[in-house]
Amino acid sequence: MDFLIKFASEHESFRVPEIEALAIIEGLDLKIKEYDRESPFCVVQLPSVDDAKKLLRRSVLAHSIHELWGTGKTFDALHEVIKSQTSHLWPKYKETSFKFVVDSFQGAHTNKERLALIDTFSYLPFDGPIRMSNPDDTFTVFEFWPFNSVPLKIQHPDVIRLGRFVANSARDIIHRYDLKKREYISTTSMDAELSLVTANIALAAPGKLFYDPFVGTGSFPIACAHFGAIGWGSDIDGRSMRGEGDKKKSLPGNFSQYGLKPQLGGFFSADLTNTPIRRRRTWDGIVCDPPYGVREGLKVLGLKNPENATWLIELGINEWQSPDYVPPKKPYSFLAMLDDILSFAADTLVDNGRLSFWMPTANDEEQEIPVPTHPCLEVVVVCVQVFSKWSRRLITYRRLPDSQVSSTDLEAHEKRRQEAAAAHTGTTADDLNPFRRGYFRKFEAE
Repeated sequence: MDFLIKFASEHESFRVPEIEALAIIEGLDLKIKEYDRESPFCVVQLPSVDDAKKLLRRSVLAHSIHELWGTGKTFDALHEVIKSQTSHLWPKYKETSFKFVVDSFQGAHTNKERLALIDTFSYLPFDGPIRMSNPDDTFTVFEFWPFNSVPLKIQHPDVIRLGRFVANSARDIIHRYDLKKREYISTTSMDAELSLVTANIALAAPGKLFYDPFVGTGSFPIACAHFGAIGWGSDIDGRSMRGEGDKKKSLPGNFSQYGLKPQLGGFFSADLTNTPIRRRRTWDGIVCDPPYGVREGLKVLGLKNPENATWLIELGINEWQSPDYVPPKKPYSFLAMLDDILSFAADTLVDNGRLSFWMPTANDEEQEIPVPTHPCLEVVVVCVQVFSKWSRRLITYRRLPDSQVSSTDLEAHEKRRQEAAAAHTGTTADDLNPFRRGYFRKFEAE
């Protein structure tokens, strides 16, 4: 059966990856038949109406899904398709209450014109009452008009479709997790919509363990917990997790606010290069938004020149258990961080587990930072959120089973990684971070 999905008019490159991920979670046989990023409409094939309801029940970027009754370039062509392909469905809706509505994307009609369009479907043998509020069935005429069709006075849409409403999505959960209503956030907290989309693309689901190594105030573990996963997290700055001393204004307080405390696995202070997590295949998913190092340079635990700071080493030995102790940090390379994230994911994700992390880059191809790779990880999809001169990409990988990983490729990758680590010898934040360097240069050529 063919269905029409109507998406929200934003985050175009995220739409299909989210739907495909939801099909995997629900175990559905999904086929994308027609999609264009310029349009909010997507035609998909699914085995049944029940499967269509399952597909959209936790979608964030879709609005609704409709049983597709026909497509045409004109209304006459649309009516011919409906008469030839859907007449066997008409008896099911002969006595039910119904209504017709017109949805014109990039176009407009007067009320009189809309009524005239609806009257062209009078050949459908529906004898039930017309109800504008809560009918049994809603039939929508979807029109896709050219851009600027109203000021250009274009007379006809490009495509017309008729769909029977099947189900709404879970898009309303964005309002529940809106950062404006959250008790505790920071300046870098990921907004609710993209956190939930990330959790969907990473396949968060009941019974799974998800981890964020740059957890901050907990946006990603909260999103994963909403979909039933157990959320874990760590951060180099323990204060961001502990909050302000008020139980409500802390990472655990955020879980409590949404009634998700049972889904909080735990959180601790650590960085990715100095973590107590054993390199065992544990996590079903890793989701994170690593620091970009723009406002201040990237740091990891350690000393830049340990031979010149023996007193700091002594202080750490004596005071590390004190709640006021702040461990020293040293500069960290942005590219080394990307390599470390992939290496950690390769060591700790279960087979087919997913890593989804956000990575900034310049829009200029000559300054663009390549998508990092690892022999144990297969790139599933790269989604892009574009700003003025830079973008951030949500890169999602799948952990390959060991039987599919080449030992030769692994050895070559490790050799390249060691060579790259030796090359990361800068001493300033700009030396170690090509994105930061380009950001403050406004991504103009050097």
